[in-house]
Amino acid sequence: MERLGTPTLYFLLGVGSALENVVPAIPADTFVALGGFLSSVGELSIGWVFLVTWLFNVTSALVMYRLGYWRGRAFFETGWGRHLLNPRQLERMSGFYDRWGTPAIFVTRFLPGIRSVVPVFAGVTHQGWLPVALPIAAASAIWYGGLVWLGAWAGNNLPRLRGLLEGINIGLGATAAVLGLALVAWWWRTRHHPHE
Repeated sequence: MERLGTPTLYFLLGVGSALENVVPAIPADTFVALGGFLSSVGELSIGWVFLVTWLFNVTSALVMYRLGYWRGRAFFETGWGRHLLNPRQLERMSGFYDRWGTPAIFVTRFLPGIRSVVPVFAGVTHQGWLPVALPIAAASAIWYGGLVWLGAWAGNNLPRLRGLLEGINIGLGATAAVLGLALVAWWWRTRHHPHE
């Protein structure tokens, strides 16, 4: 990695952290923590690692929000998208975002997998830019700040960190799985029971 040069490493860490919002299977957390780790054992600055990964990730989340805002509703009203969400489901989702949008967006930024789709659906339901951008930026700053710090700490304490991260990931993964199952159950129930 030292052969790549510092600017290239910052750029690659930023792109890696941005990809999660486009391809949810690519976790930004890995790139953020790796950047923190590299800052403790190499030439990278912990402050720049945080700023670059945070900025790239928040920007890509807001780009996906904007795409959902411009194109999302039409996608779910035509073609195979209409089989994923029907108009009643879109209306209920809009009501949820109108009532709980800002706190829900904030909380989901801490949950792997789910955090990448929430901005898109905030756009699909035409939520305002500021009520979406602020919780994304704030929660991402908290989460990525912590991950960069943990990554830097890992440079000196790798065996201790491995056990800690396993416990955190199991807890967050279980929380995301429960929420994911609840969303699937909601989708199934509202899709097939029109009187509810």
